[in-house]
Amino acid sequence: MKLTIHGAARQVTGSMHLLEANDYKILIDCGLDYEKDRSIQSNENFPFDPAEIDVVVLTHAHIDHSGNLPTLVRMGFEGQILCTPATADLTELLLLDSVSIFLNKTQKKNKHNRKRGSFTQQPLYLQKHVMDTMDRFVTIGFNKPFRLNGDVELTFIPVGHLLGAAAAVFKINDQDQEKTIAFTGDIGRKNYPVLNDPEPLPQVDYLVCESTYGGRYHTKDKTVEQALVETIEKACIKEQGRLIIPAFSIGRTQSLVYSLNKIFSEGLLPPVKVFVDSPMAVAATEAFRKHHSLVNEDAREFYQTKGDEFEFDNLVYIENLKESRQVSNYFEPCIIISSAGMLEGGRIQDHLYDNIQNYYCTILFIGYCAKGTLGHRLLRGDPVVYIKDRELSVYATIKQTDVLSAHGDHDDLMAIARQQNKNKLKQIFLVHGEDVSMQALADHLEEEGYMVTIPEKEVTYTL
Repeated sequence: MKLTIHGAARQVTGSMHLLEANDYKILIDCGLDYEKDRSIQSNENFPFDPAEIDVVVLTHAHIDHSGNLPTLVRMGFEGQILCTPATADLTELLLLDSVSIFLNKTQKKNKHNRKRGSFTQQPLYLQKHVMDTMDRFVTIGFNKPFRLNGDVELTFIPVGHLLGAAAAVFKINDQDQEKTIAFTGDIGRKNYPVLNDPEPLPQVDYLVCESTYGGRYHTKDKTVEQALVETIEKACIKEQGRLIIPAFSIGRTQSLVYSLNKIFSEGLLPPVKVFVDSPMAVAATEAFRKHHSLVNEDAREFYQTKGDEFEFDNLVYIENLKESRQVSNYFEPCIIISSAGMLEGGRIQDHLYDNIQNYYCTILFIGYCAKGTLGHRLLRGDPVVYIKDRELSVYATIKQTDVLSAHGDHDDLMAIARQQNKNKLKQIFLVHGEDVSMQALADHLEEEGYMVTIPEKEVTYTL
């Protein structure tokens, strides 16, 4: 049995791991790599022949795990893509949205290239490729062993983080010897709005574990509602301004809307207009309703006693561009939730363009922003940024909170390892994290007696 980490090695995005068992090739995740100055087109340079991959196992829908699947299909992959039903629904939304972003960026770049006499570029993939990809999806429920072939069995274990997100646990007959390996995908955190807590993983021989928040700890002295009330009260009540919250349309927006629903329904703040400006968030919310059996007990109880978690007075879902533009003419205090969370595309850029120089505007980041993104530049305090090809000074207040981060922190990651008997667990491979995070987590694990490897990209390990 062999393991090769082809993506998210010593970085966060671009998850892609190849597991080989008896000449059967399994690709776990196939995400877009946004980091280290890579162009989007560089994502089509697979270090293997896509036609040789037998099956893809997708842990969850986020684009850094799913976003390169259409490229894989376009370049020759003909097998099945296995995931949970909720992951399939959400992945389709995200991939179609990626096509729109690619087309928009390509059109702008080609316009610039034509002026310089340079060659034009094509989008990484088109809607046709997305639909071809979705035709390959086969869905499997949680905790239901599924046999890939005579030697490999797969089980999905719920891990929180996102609706449908799962750890992929493999039981493999490798030359008449049973071996087990688990890929955590992204681990959620306990007591997160809407989502259930991660379930324990079974005992395995090898663990491939994310490390996004290695060495970092989430704020524990405030609840989600307390942190939001504090920020909204200052930005919208005392300063009578507007609060802009960049949020991923799938997962983060639903958790945020539910938290706001609880705040206003309990009278913790006077009413404030809330705009959700993202057509994809509207579609994703329908997916959450469709898979309502997967939400946590708190959300189900809220639904039974107070109604839909994702609807309340003064909440407006914006679906078309005309309505979106009208928000800029709304001069009362308000909250604008828009995507994308890292500010690299979507309608959030329009709201930033209109408000980044507004002293009475607060921009609240509630998630991770990868290096190289506009969100990362704002968080590090750049006084000037480029938005829609224009240089703009930053006068708005920039804030960040981790109370709505869907990633487990250092303690949560350690808890995953501690579920394993260290005398039976042969190796932990750390992926999906920055160097400092991986090393902090590795140090702590090694102190407790676990064997840890921080793999290099495209190095093959024999298990």
